[in-house]
Amino acid sequence: MAGRFDGKVALVTGAAGGIGLAVAQRFAGEGARLVLVDLDADALGRAHAALPKEAQVLEVVCDVSNEAGVQRCVRQVLDRFGALDVVVNNAGLMSFKPLEQFTGDDWLRILGVDLLGAFFFTKQAFLHMPRGGAVVNVASVHAVRTTPHVAPYAAAKAALLSLTRSSALEGRARDIRCNAVLPGAVETPMLRSNPEVQSGVEHIDPQELLQPDDIAAAVAFLASDDARHVQGATLVVDGGRLSEL
Repeated sequence: MAGRFDGKVALVTGAAGGIGLAVAQRFAGEGARLVLVDLDADALGRAHAALPKEAQVLEVVCDVSNEAGVQRCVRQVLDRFGALDVVVNNAGLMSFKPLEQFTGDDWLRILGVDLLGAFFFTKQAFLHMPRGGAVVNVASVHAVRTTPHVAPYAAAKAALLSLTRSSALEGRARDIRCNAVLPGAVETPMLRSNPEVQSGVEHIDPQELLQPDDIAAAVAFLASDDARHVQGATLVVDGGRLSEL
């Protein structure tokens, strides 16, 4: 049976672990040629080893907040595979401080990864992606409802939803779809290292705790032709977390 991504080239940022690796594994299982993008070269190698041996994979060490680095990354993709069909902007950075303790540099660092990185790759998608391509941004429920001590992250994810809408409007003329997924609490190292979770300030209901594969399934849907009429959408995958009063 043919996979939904047979022959297509899918690029995933933050691909070395957690949601990014789950997305890469999902795409590999559905026939995609993969581009794994991350800042950690060693972790990229481990992620590559976790994929099927027959998968065609390109590893690219890249700081997504650096536009020149993103341009070099996409050039490598085109040189290797000759195409770019799917971009998943998953790379994320989170920091925990009271609002008054954040500095301007803190904000710029987080916005650089969580917002500008997605913009840089979307820009490259618009420049090089063929008609029928797809961009999927991995945002967060923090874009809608948040907790104390994560102001730059929450702001960046809210702005990412706005970027998704703008990209969808401008991508429509190019037949490029742009959508976003809002994960809730996902079992990843980022969640378990969250001091608000560790201290109990942020309570995680076991019924709402998701696995990375749950998010990967949503990303794969939005990136596939099954979602060919879905444009500018925000798909919440949170186990009902946002539905609580």
